[in-house]
Amino acid sequence: MTNRKYRHHFGTLGVIFALCILPWSSPSPAWANGLMEAASLELRLIMQELGRNMQRITDAISREDWAQVAELAPKVATHPEPPLAEKTRILAYLGDKAITFRSFDEGVHEAALVMEEAAQRGNGMAVIQSFARVQEGCLGCHQSFRKPFIEHFYNPR
Repeated sequence: MTNRKYRHHFGTLGVIFALCILPWSSPSPAWANGLMEAASLELRLIMQELGRNMQRITDAISREDWAQVAELAPKVATHPEPPLAEKTRILAYLGDKAITFRSFDEGVHEAALVMEEAAQRGNGMAVIQSFARVQEGCLGCHQSFRKPFIEHFYNPR
């Protein structure tokens, strides 16, 4: 693997946070009823863009459009982040689980960058393998964090 010019740090939520809540990016009754905080609106837009990029990568892979994959992969790896106040709330909520969360984040970040490099070389098999690692990171995050995250931030008692 080549040396990376950029890496996510613990203070950033990075790709995994986005992918963990990607399934919530489409309109839902909670959004329609206005139950989400105003600060979540920016996060929702970030998630919608990530969802579009992941769908576009899937489409590009199916067409073997490696140039498109190479263009989109860094957008998954280094997407915009939610506002600082929101990130702070999330990290406070995660507590000691932030280490696991960070591990998912770094894995997806690295896999997306490897996918970019493979696409630049036109190596379809390596693109698909790294895309699978991105998806595995998403699934791991979903299984570890999605339900408790929704309950804590979106369905407070």
